[in-house]
Amino acid sequence: MQISSFLSRTFLAMSAALGLSTASCAQEPADMSFDSYVQSLKAKARAEGVSDTTIRRMTDGLSINQRVLALDTDNVSSPSGGGFPSMANYIARHNTASRIAGGRRKYAQIQPLAQQVEQRYGVPAEILIAIWGHETAYGAVKGSFDLSQALATLAWHGRRRTLFEQEFLDLLKIADTGIPRSTLVGSWAGAFGNSQFLPSIYLRLAVDGDGDGTRDIWNSDADTLYSIANYFHDAGWRRGQPWAVRAYTPNSVDRMAITTKMDSPVCERVHGRHSRWLTVAEWKKLGVTPQQPLADDVMASLFEPDGPAAPSYLLTQNYRVILEYNCSNYYAMSVGLLADEIAK
Repeated sequence: MQISSFLSRTFLAMSAALGLSTASCAQEPADMSFDSYVQSLKAKARAEGVSDTTIRRMTDGLSINQRVLALDTDNVSSPSGGGFPSMANYIARHNTASRIAGGRRKYAQIQPLAQQVEQRYGVPAEILIAIWGHETAYGAVKGSFDLSQALATLAWHGRRRTLFEQEFLDLLKIADTGIPRSTLVGSWAGAFGNSQFLPSIYLRLAVDGDGDGTRDIWNSDADTLYSIANYFHDAGWRRGQPWAVRAYTPNSVDRMAITTKMDSPVCERVHGRHSRWLTVAEWKKLGVTPQQPLADDVMASLFEPDGPAAPSYLLTQNYRVILEYNCSNYYAMSVGLLADEIAK
């Protein structure tokens, strides 16, 4: 289960939109009592149109969740100048025979629905199911933290107060549509449902796929698939293009000459591992040959996750869309490769 799948992309994107640096998000923790802070949250929720009934329901009995604070502390990582763990080992641990078989079973169960969603949004059904598998083991592991308590705790603590506070307010807006607090449970960091959406993402991109009037990403296969597909569509998925293809890369290729010269505004360590973007035709001239059909005018980046002696891939723009869901090469590669296995 990828508990923090949305956190990298969402927090970085929101920080950029708000003009915040990482340092500005790291405010002094607990600069007021928790009860006083919850009172301020109630006032802000009321000002944003949340009903008093919902505010009372979602804040009744709130207290600090020490487990959430511990997990948040463990989640803080500092930049590392070291090497990268083996991609092959990561894939072996995450794309197990059980997970692949589960994805194939899920696809067989919902194939007409999955194909309907694919036709509408252009995102292959196997990609949607692979996301579902990585996030919650196809709905089996969705998290059990009371989201109201978890988000209030994180917002109060202050490390990313601006971000978590808005997620808390958005959670109350979701509850104000009639969804009970008992349903609003999920990860320690606020993600929930089969797709592990944060509240802000749910409000913006969740879809009522089965037309019953509720965007039920907890129990509805249709709502889950439509919502993930809508997320990918919003992030710029290109219909008819694979996420990547295996490539033959000869030793004669000058790796220094194809090193990227771009500075990524987010996830620099992730994007920095990819080469320059060239057309497939240009890659072929360098001797890099795609092992599956890929049009000559498609822009692609070469990725050799475990070095020149291991498998290499030509990544398309759709790989970057998977990174929008979770900005990790390990996550994106495992999702793409799981999707390929599911489709076999």
